[in-house]
Formats: sequence, C-alpha cells, structure tokens
Amino acid sequence: MGNALTNLLSFIAAISILVAVHEFGHYIVGRWAGMKVLRFSIGFGKTVWTYIGGKDKTEYCVSAIPLGGYVRFLDSREGSVAPEDEGRAFDQRPIAARIVVLLAGPAFNFIFAVAAYWVLLSPGVMLLKPAVGAVSPDSYAEKAGLVFGDKIVAVGATETREWEAALVAILGEMVDDGRVPVTLENAAGQRRQTVIEVGDDKTRLTEPGVLFVGLGFEPWQPPAVIGSLPDTGAAYAAGMAVGDRITAIDGMPVTNFSDLRDAVGPRAGQAVVIDFVRDGYDESLEVVLGEQEVNGETRGLLGVALPESTNDYYYRRSYTPAESLRAAAVKTWTSTVFTVQMLSRMVTGDVSIKNISGPINIAQFAGASAQRGLSSFIGFLAIISISLGVLNLLPIPVLDGGQIVYQLVEMVKGSPMTERAQILGQQAGILALLLLMSFAFYNDILRILG
Repeated sequence: MGNALTNLLSFIAAISILVAVHEFGHYIVGRWAGMKVLRFSIGFGKTVWTYIGGKDKTEYCVSAIPLGGYVRFLDSREGSVAPEDEGRAFDQRPIAARIVVLLAGPAFNFIFAVAAYWVLLSPGVMLLKPAVGAVSPDSYAEKAGLVFGDKIVAVGATETREWEAALVAILGEMVDDGRVPVTLENAAGQRRQTVIEVGDDKTRLTEPGVLFVGLGFEPWQPPAVIGSLPDTGAAYAAGMAVGDRITAIDGMPVTNFSDLRDAVGPRAGQAVVIDFVRDGYDESLEVVLGEQEVNGETRGLLGVALPESTNDYYYRRSYTPAESLRAAAVKTWTSTVFTVQMLSRMVTGDVSIKNISGPINIAQFAGASAQRGLSSFIGFLAIISISLGVLNLLPIPVLDGGQIVYQLVEMVKGSPMTERAQILGQQAGILALLLLMSFAFYNDILRILG
C-alpha cells in the first residue's frame, strides 16, 4: 500500500511539473506573440482553484484530474471577438506566430531537460565504465568471446566511456542488422574486436528487461565487499571489518555497491540490520547510519569504500559551469534522437512495441526514482520531459505536431482547412491516441502479470 501511494503521488507530481512546463511554453510565447490568453489550466475536469489576474483577466486554474493541462487562447472561430481584442485571437495572428506558439510547448520540455541535466552534472559525476559481468554459457556473448571483467571501450565506431553511451550504441547497432561490433579491453590492457551476432532475434531483445539476459551477460558491478572503512564511520563503529561481503540491509537483498547505495541512501540517521558474510559465515549487526549532504539532499552514509582493485572501473567526470551546460544540452539532444529512432523502429517492427509504457509503468518508475532520492527523481523528470516533447511533435491532429501541420496546410493553400477536414483529422487523431494508449495499458498489465 505504501509503495502504491508513493508511486501515485510521485506520478502526479511528475505529470503536474512537466505539464506546467509544457503549457507555460505555449502561454508565455503566446503572450509574446500578442495573443490573448483566456485560461491557463493544470489538470482537466472540475476546477478546484482559480485565480483571475492581469489586464486580460486570465483565469489561472488547477483542475481535479491531474493528468494534463491546457492553455486556451482567444479564437474567433469559437465566438465573436470584442473590438478592443481584434487581431489578438489565435487565428488572427500570422501563421508563423501560431507555429512558434505551438512549438513552444515541446521546446520548453527540452529546455527543462537541459536544465535538469545541468543541475545533475554541475557537481561532477562518478561514472561506472561499461564492462562485462557474468557471462551465460552457450549465449550470444559467450560465442562472441566476451569474458568477465572485459571493458567495452567502443561499440561500432562509438567510444563508450560510460554505460549510457554503451547501451544506446548496442541497441542502435543491433536493430540495424542484428550485429553488434564491440571493442574490448582485458585486465592487462590488451584490446580485441569481436561481433555479437543475434540475427533475427534482434526485435525480441529490444523488449524491456530482455537485452542483457538475451545477449547472455550482466553489466559488471563491484561486489558489495568492504575494501576499506574509516574509524569514524557507522560501519566501523558497529564492528564491521574489511573483507565483509554485505548481503542485505533490513531484508533488502544487496549483491553489489549499487544495491548498497540504493538501500542506504534513503535511510539517513536510521538504525538498520545489515546481513553479511565474514570468513564464510553468515552474520548480522544493527548499524545506525550516518548522514551526508549530496546535491542539497540528506543521504544515508554507511562509511565503507570499494576495494582498490575495482577503482579501475570508475572515473570521475568534472565540469566547469559552461562545460556542464554544454554536456546537458548534448545529453538532451542524444536522448531526443535516440527516442525518435526507437519510435521509428517500432513502426518498422525492428523494435518491440512492448517498450511503449502507460501510466501504471510510468508511475512505478516515478515512485522508484523518488525513493532513491531527489537526484534520481530529477533524472526521471528529464527523461519523461524529453519523451513528452517528442510525443507532442508527432503529426497527430490532437497534438501540437498535428496542429502545426494544419497551419502549414493553411500557409500553402492560402486559407484554413475546411471545418469538415479538421473534424475528420481530429477524429483520426483521437483514434490514433486511443490505439496508442491501448498498447500502453496492455503492456502495463503484461508487466504486472509478469
């Protein structure tokens, strides 16, 4: 029940923030373009809060259903325009201005993503180099000669210094022709090239959660073995020692340091029970976790460090303010292009449509990211904001992209589309969205059922 409530509240918060950003883009650019704004609403349905302000007496509303929002401009097609407002209706402004206003919503979603990534990147980030973990027998990975501990230094022509770049490159190469050329580096620093051949199995491997299981190897993660611990830390004070392998925290399984951070982070200052293995024997201790400030939030601190042998798999990337802004813009652009490529590949059948997520799955991700902390939730917002921007640019009449198509048609033919043509377009758009949502809900249900 607690997780469900967290998921729901996190989902509502995420949608409300991103819709507000999107609609603010339409609103502010519309005002700059000389249009009169009648209403700015976050949510649909019955209004629960209203404020009327400004010389135009604009209604600023929060409505009961927090799953969207809208900006309503004055429009002569919906009724008469007062003499003092003549020329300020949406349809009375130049076509170029209308298109800019329609583009502003998705543009603000992309700008939000840049800002979010800038916040996350500015302090610098510790990154895990892409490397091969356990390799399954008789798998695509084993046949290609991948070995535990191999670093993946390039996929095709793409240099891969961190897992995100490696994952994007692996998917990109795989969906092209079922072949993934990789350059590997072993523990001795020697490099070799190989090709992971998946053939016609490529579409199945793009299903959520299937890629690494299907390829036959796990991403390398440092085991949760204590390499060192300061005598001022919580672990030392409780009696833990170098070499202890942590297996669980308050019953939450821990297999690597990533699991350890996820388990400790939200429990700042709390007493937890830590299960571990020492000299082959299972033991447990109660530990009162310390606290540390990370990007403005309080996180739990156990006070342990990785073994030195694992340090070669990590590197810290630091940025100046200008470099972090540029990196955030590049990251947003790369994610946008990848999203568009995956959508187009779904249309051609090269990527599984099971990747389409509905509100249930998005809510689960929202809740999980919120539980991991503010930084994780900001990263989640950036990803969803990019997806929202791309989705709204699709040429579907009820979306911004479809409305832009209407304006372009009017620009070419010199007059608006007929009312009948617009109604038919709206109906087709609604049908397309219903089909899309049906796939999304179907995928959500399948994930819940396992």
